[in-house]
Amino acid sequence: MTDPAQVRGEPVQPYVGLRPYLRADHARFFARERETREVATIWQAAGLTVLFGASGVGKTSLLHAGVLSRIETERADVLPIARVSPRGFSTRGTANPYVLALLSAWAPDEPLSVLAGLTVSEFLAGRPERTDRYGDPVPTLAAVDQAEELFGGSLRGEEDRSALLAQLVQAVDEHPGLHLLLSLREEHLAAVLPYERPLGRGSRARFHLLPFTPAAALDAVTKPIEGTGRFFARGAAELLVNDLQTTVIANDEGDRTILTLKSIEPVQLQVVCSALWESLPPSLREITSEHVNLHVNVDRFLTGFCRTALDAVAAEHDVPPAELGYWLRNAFVTEHGTRNTVYEGLQETAGMPNAVARALEDRHVLKAEHRLGIRWYELQHDRLISSVRGPERPASYLRDARELLARQSWESAGRLAEEAARVAEFDEVWVRAEVKAILGEVAAARGEVETARAHLREAAETFAVLQRFDGVARALTADGRLRLAQGEYAEAVDVLKSALSWAPNDMFVQSALGQALWWLGQPLAALAMLNGAVNLAGEPPVEALALRGEILADLGRSDEALRDLNRVRHHQRAGTVAARALALAQAQRLDAAEQEILDATGAEPGNGPVLLRAARVNALLGRTGVSADLAARALEAGDPGLPPHLRGQAGQLLLRSA
Repeated sequence: MTDPAQVRGEPVQPYVGLRPYLRADHARFFARERETREVATIWQAAGLTVLFGASGVGKTSLLHAGVLSRIETERADVLPIARVSPRGFSTRGTANPYVLALLSAWAPDEPLSVLAGLTVSEFLAGRPERTDRYGDPVPTLAAVDQAEELFGGSLRGEEDRSALLAQLVQAVDEHPGLHLLLSLREEHLAAVLPYERPLGRGSRARFHLLPFTPAAALDAVTKPIEGTGRFFARGAAELLVNDLQTTVIANDEGDRTILTLKSIEPVQLQVVCSALWESLPPSLREITSEHVNLHVNVDRFLTGFCRTALDAVAAEHDVPPAELGYWLRNAFVTEHGTRNTVYEGLQETAGMPNAVARALEDRHVLKAEHRLGIRWYELQHDRLISSVRGPERPASYLRDARELLARQSWESAGRLAEEAARVAEFDEVWVRAEVKAILGEVAAARGEVETARAHLREAAETFAVLQRFDGVARALTADGRLRLAQGEYAEAVDVLKSALSWAPNDMFVQSALGQALWWLGQPLAALAMLNGAVNLAGEPPVEALALRGEILADLGRSDEALRDLNRVRHHQRAGTVAARALALAQAQRLDAAEQEILDATGAEPGNGPVLLRAARVNALLGRTGVSADLAARALEAGDPGLPPHLRGQAGQLLLRSA
């Protein structure tokens, strides 16, 4: 069947989302090469193979898309992968519904009336014997997926399950070429132990399927899209994987703890990747870090996944969705914002029917394990905590919006700020102030000067009424930076001095004021302000160190400049690189200076201060003509242009070449 997207000329969805990979998906199943090879080898060698792992780790996908495709059909008789769930099978007469489910999976075209009278051993005896090219019989490989259904369930079905296990033991004894594989959740592993020896005729093996390592997760993200016409730009896929590795836990007081995980859950990776793919424009080919920042909100995607699962379970079990959400929040999340474990009673789990908890386990919202004979549930992953805690909190939207501002993802930051305003309570005035401050910075980045000033003015006034002095300082600092970008140097200094009066020890305000003083032509005052910002912090802010180094280089104090600039070499802003090149040239390290100034001018060819520093470097290299050309370009530049006191330096370089 042709994919509709392919007919329309759009890239075909390479990720499977929440469903498992099927055998037909083999070509886009990646990151499990080692596991596929080892399980296929073990299955053919051992009498019994037990494949176990957590719910959602990808056992079904591994079997269908990986292992089956790995086994050569000439060397083994592979039965279709089966399940033994009795649901949907009539139990008329004496037919065992578990046996019937197994046999109908192995022979889907046979009428149930024919299969109903057979045992497992009789069914296998009635199949034609397969031989290899030398005439020797080949082994029969039979796998049961979700085999925990063999070892647990209602008491009413216990007798039928025991009968099926007895038939499997008999079949293994009567058919020496039969190799069984049981795939099950790891919390059921203990239930298999009494059957390992008889089911494997003494030859048994176990394989523990673990979540993805970061390297495997990167393969699972990038390799499926090969051949689709799309590709990830450098660093974009890594950013997505890093986001999946990072989770934030918040308690009821709002204290946040950031955890970096060593592994990535495959089901979460599929949810995020499929959602990212669907959110991209059909014509887009290169998936950049900006797209990841813009479209990949792991928590939001997982919230959608969680809500979909809750709605489905609520409908299936006639439980109001709101009641189900309340149960999850109160039973499975502690007051400290961490996962809570809840045991399964005889009929209910924390007041909810056990069938509901098991349905949520099937949908990877909950996971279970057996301890001391008791079944315990908890949320599948820390990432789902925020999805079930609800209701939506404006603080989380504002926090994410601030992070996106730092990444310069303006559109996304603005949308989250507006979402925070939407979910805020009427009396949460501070939310309105925060939203206006963020929207002001977004408008400034878009070049909407008047809109930005209006937002920032309202934010500052509201913060002042609330006596949130840090908020006033932030809004005024953003206004000062906006005025600086507009060439209003004196006004920027006045606004930033006002910001400093609200937050005298704020190093970010001091850094911004230092920059404004420098651009106003007051280098000594700028250095004094930046010295304060650097000395205030135990770990000096990169921005203050870089700016101080730039000013010192412009003043010809190369040793002091390099002291700062060498500490921020990872800070690759073109102005900082150009300043380091100038300091290196002043220190007679001319080869290094020449390379770095080429890097700086190549990165920002319209930056006035960068071009002026390049002119000065070339003057020190004795290239008067090149220096004059660069000085002329610096005078004409506008991204940004030269402040008045630096225009004089450019004019002097032009005069020297005359």
